[in-house]
Amino acid sequence: MNIDRAVFAFAGFVTLIGLALGLLVHPYWFALNAFVGLNMFQAAFTGFCPLAMILKRLGLKPGTAFA
Repeated sequence: MNIDRAVFAFAGFVTLIGLALGLLVHPYWFALNAFVGLNMFQAAFTGFCPLAMILKRLGLKPGTAFA
């Protein structure tokens, strides 16, 4: 698995967790989805993704999005 796939998988997982918590626990958990979405949006334009930097240090190979 490369960094791109790991970032997308993590973002999807956190989004689903935020959705479930927002529906089952409290609506404030929907803010987690907003955070993930805003982070992905800014990463598309700036190329800066903290998770990608962490995964690179852990030894995952970069893909084309976070090279």
